[in-house]
This record gives sequence, structure tokens and C-alpha cells, in this order.
Amino acid sequence: MPTDSSDQTAPPAELDTEALQRRYRAERDKRLRPDGMSQYMRLTARFAGLDGDPYLPVRDREPVTDHVTFAFIGGGFAGLTAGARAREAGVEDIRIVEQGGDFGGVWYWNRYPGVMCDSTSLVYMPLLDETGYIPTEKYAHGPEILEHARRIGRHYDLYDKALFHTRVTALDWDENASLWTVTTDRGDRFTANFVGIGPGPLNIPKVPRIPGIDTFAGHMFHTSRWDFAYTGGDDSSAYRSGSGTEDSPVTAGAPLDKLNDKRVAVIGTGATGVQIVPSLAKDAGELFVFQRTPSGVDVRANGPIDPEEFARIATPGWQKRWLDNFLEAVIPPFGPPGPDEPEDYVNDGWTEIAKRARANLRQVPPEEFTPERVGAVMTEADFHKMDQIRARVDAVVDDPETAEQLKPWYRQFCKRPCFHDEYLQSFNRPNVHLVDTDGKGVERFTEHAVVVDGTKYEVDCVIFASGFEYGSPLHERMGYPVTGRGGQKLAEAWADGMRSLHGMFVHGFPNMFVVQNPQGAYFGPNMTQGWDEAAKSMAAVVGGTLSRGQAEVEVTEEAQNAWCDMLLQGHPHVYDVECTPGYYNNEGEPLGLAQRLEGPYPLGPVAFFRMAEEWWKSGEFEGLAFRRARQGGDDVDSGSRQLLREIREVAEMDPLHTQALPGSP
Repeated sequence: MPTDSSDQTAPPAELDTEALQRRYRAERDKRLRPDGMSQYMRLTARFAGLDGDPYLPVRDREPVTDHVTFAFIGGGFAGLTAGARAREAGVEDIRIVEQGGDFGGVWYWNRYPGVMCDSTSLVYMPLLDETGYIPTEKYAHGPEILEHARRIGRHYDLYDKALFHTRVTALDWDENASLWTVTTDRGDRFTANFVGIGPGPLNIPKVPRIPGIDTFAGHMFHTSRWDFAYTGGDDSSAYRSGSGTEDSPVTAGAPLDKLNDKRVAVIGTGATGVQIVPSLAKDAGELFVFQRTPSGVDVRANGPIDPEEFARIATPGWQKRWLDNFLEAVIPPFGPPGPDEPEDYVNDGWTEIAKRARANLRQVPPEEFTPERVGAVMTEADFHKMDQIRARVDAVVDDPETAEQLKPWYRQFCKRPCFHDEYLQSFNRPNVHLVDTDGKGVERFTEHAVVVDGTKYEVDCVIFASGFEYGSPLHERMGYPVTGRGGQKLAEAWADGMRSLHGMFVHGFPNMFVVQNPQGAYFGPNMTQGWDEAAKSMAAVVGGTLSRGQAEVEVTEEAQNAWCDMLLQGHPHVYDVECTPGYYNNEGEPLGLAQRLEGPYPLGPVAFFRMAEEWWKSGEFEGLAFRRARQGGDDVDSGSRQLLREIREVAEMDPLHTQALPGSP
């Protein structure tokens, strides 16, 4: 299988670190804005493809008014792994409710050219071992990932009771029956013993609030609602870039032939922009890439997976071994690393980052292993890595002025690291123009142009690669009210910030599971592992409740408070005020209580997953209370006291490893 071909052997050059820090700070300051997160807005009817489903027609059906044991809201990989693990646990009545026309979640909606996973396919695509599937590429493209989502649905018989093109409008807990009532926009009103909620972090597209956006007379759409009717091409256009080399792609997809005479603008140069630019560069008459902040783009070295080599890997339980190896390779150690570098199965850009971290940490004598010393060593290592990424820009991009504008001046994890083999090369094409806004962003729209610093760039089409709403409260992004015990709304329970145990169980909302990023360990380069680990916990709790002959399970208030107190006391340095603004650091705005409560488990994903697995495998479910229907008296497990002691111990530990915590949503 292909490996990362970037040169990690060259000795680091001498760097003026003080000058770099000044440059980083100056670049940050010019991007700070008083409107912070409110500089973005949700899509409106102005954007093509927003209303309805551009991929599948909505079919008429009769309202559903039955009962299921387990319902999950969301048909992405969170819902699919939840359904799969519940099925493995013996749950027969499973329903997934999904607003798209099929399973896939973000991969159903995001069909833009060049879309692919950022973690290697063998760890990103869940349940490969269980379904017996071999990905075709080291980094699978969107159509292959979408088809794998459908494969999981078929393999676990999740299509039978699924409701597609359906939006939940309310979740209500019935205290008398110990059941959830699920209401939808299709007239459905069914009940479930247990409900899971998995809205995902990439479910609400956003665009910047640019003056005049509603006056632009040309075509306009967001990458998550790609308009193939306008651009030409089809779903296979995802294969137009990102495979192998520019001249020898692994697969050639349908060209965007209707853009040949069009002037196209792309607004956004994050991970999505990096993926779509190469295809647009090939097909558009002219392409204008509007950049506020450049991404750091390292080598991807994508290529086909060798079936013979895969056969040597794929012994029973292979994917769990790879997932554990990847996580342990990517997350820096807690404390001094060992003298030998652990074996790296994946060998990609993410594990290279961690190897660099460990190599530098080995320079620190054990007696000097303090947060200050570790931070200094990791900062110096980061300076050298980013210097290498900037040097790659000079080596690839022909025009010196364009190259200078494409260089990232910030620490590597101030933005999501990107890996691509064609993005930088695209700016060598004569039809591609980088419009750098010097950190200010687009000034305004006119009827026919995008305006930057007073200069008008006339275009026929604007494509927003501006990502998704991330920093808003989860209960707002769900889009429907959740009413728990005593008529309490989830929005009321979380008025001052999210509160839970393990990021999943919420006091006052029995038999409900929330699957998302905060308060657990899902801040990393491979979210699907987090979804699957959460699914295992859910299936175990559902099975434990039913096997006890109980009707309700709920986290105790004491355990929930202890968990949240631990997060507040041991909050790692995920938000860096020195970073250039972005969703990683709340657009540079200070953190309030609500934002601080949305941090991850301080000891990192490896420790969290190990703790969670021991927690549910024990069958004790410390911190949860089990009840019979309409009967008082919580059957709180005696081990709950031990759980509280362990939570307090974690809060007192110093999370040194988070000085270099890689990855985020």
C-alpha cells in the first residue's frame, strides 16, 4: 500500500523562533473579528439545492404509528454503528430516522468533486471486518464511502424499519409508559423504549455573512448540495481528483463539462476547498479561489490498496487491531515516550505528526518532563514542521507571489491539517487565480461580481466551501425539542452548557443516548471510531436494562455533576488563543462556561475508550440508575461511589500530552 512520501529525514534548518512567533501573532491579529462566530449564517432559500433532496425524489408513504425497541435519529455512521451493535446485542426492533434519502449522513449530502476521507480507509470506514469489504484506495472517495454505508444497512437489516426523507419534530418522554414518543414531519408518531441521537458535527451548512449576498444574480450553491445540473458531471465526479498523481489518477470520474465556459468562484480554502479546487481547475473556464487563511497542505500519497497485501492483514479482528494501533500512534503519550518507536500499521500524515512529537519528547530528560518543558519542545518541533510545509509550497507552486500567499503562518493544529497531492499544483494552471484577502475575507457582492479590497471579480457562479455550523449549542443544531422527565426541555437542562456522563447519558432524560463530540473522546482525526465505541456502550446499556427486567436507565445527578466538574478542572489546551481564528478556537473569542464544558476527556481518546470499555464490559454501569416502570426508588449500583472517586482522580492529573493533541472535528 502507498506510504507518505514526504521527506521527514532532512535535518531541520535553523529558525528564528522569535520572528516566527511575531509573524504568527500578526497573522492572527489581522483575522480577529468582533462578530466571532456570528460572522456565519445558515443557508437560506437563496442557495440552489437547499430545499428538498437533489439526489433522490421524496416518495409518498403512510404515517407510521407503531412501536420499536430502539430508535436512532440520524442515518450517518453514528446511527449505522448504533444499529449494527444493537443488532449484534440481540435487539430486533430497530428504527433509524434520517432526513436524507438513504443512509450515509454527511456522505449522503457531500458529493462534491474530489470528496474523500482524511483518515485512511482501513480505519475510517467502520465495520469493514464485519462486512468483509476491502476498500479500493488508501483514502476512499465519497461514492465508495456512501456505498459502504448502504452495505452496513443491508448487512444488519437496518433498511426494514428505516424512515428516510423524514425529519423528527419532537421527542417526548412518557413517564407513565416509560417510553419515548417520536413525532416527525411526515405525520409519524411512534414509540420506542430507547432513543439515540446522532446529529453529527457536519449537518448544518453555513456561509459567511457577506454584504450583498442576496443581490448576486449568478448561480450560487454550497458544496454539501452540489448542483450537477449546473456544473455537469455526476456522483462519479468525486473521482476527478485526489488519487495518485495529477497525470495518473487511480480513477477518472465524469468531468464538470458545463463549466468549460464559466467563471467560477470558490469561497473557502479549508479541507473542502482543498478537495474541490483540483477538479474545478481542470474543468472551469476560469477559477477564482478566494482565500482568507491558507491551509497547511502536506503530502497525501493516495493510491490503490493491494488485495494480496490486504489479505495478509485481514485475519479475524484485524480492524480493531488497526484502530487501536492508529489511535495509539496518533495520540502523544501521557508522560515520557519509550525509547523505541511503536509499529505503525497506517503510516500516513497523521501518524507522521505523532512520530515527530515522540521523537522530540525523547529529547526531554524524565526529570525535566514538566508542562513548560514539554510545551517548549513541542513548539520548536511545530515550527520546523510548518517550515517544511511552507517549503513544499515553494517547491510546488511556480509563481513566487502566489506561493507566498499560500503559506500558512500558524501552528499546525490551529487549523485542521490537510493532505493532498493536487491542490497546490492547481495554482500552476493559467486559468486558476488565487485571490488572497489578507485575512479580511470577501468584502461584498455586487450583481455580477465578488469584491475584495475594492476590486471586482466578475463571475458566473459562486461555490461556498465554507463548512458547517459547529460552535452552536447541540440542542439547537438538533432542530427539534426534546422533553424529558417532569416536562423538562433539553434546552433548559443545558441552558448553561451541556451536562452529561461520558458525553452520552443525560440526567432527567431516561433511556436516551447522545452521540456527539464533547465530553468524551471524539476530538481526533478519526471520528468513526468514536461513534463505534459509543455504539458498543449504547448496546450494552440497552441489553443491561432489558436483562435486569427494568424499564428505565438514567445517569444519576451526582455522577453527571462529578463528570462535568472533572472536565472543567482538567480541561486540556484544545483552544489556543494564540492561534489564527477558526472553529478550533471559537474564532478567537474567550471561552465561557458552555464552551469549557464542551472539552474532551482530559487524558485523551486512548484512555477514554479503555475506561469506557471496562465500564460497560463490567456490567455494573457505575453512575447509572435502573428503575421499573412507574415505581420509585432508584436501583443505583454500589459501584457508583467508585466511579466518582475515579472521576476526581482524573481531574487531579496533569494532562501533559494535550500540549500536542492532534486532530479535531
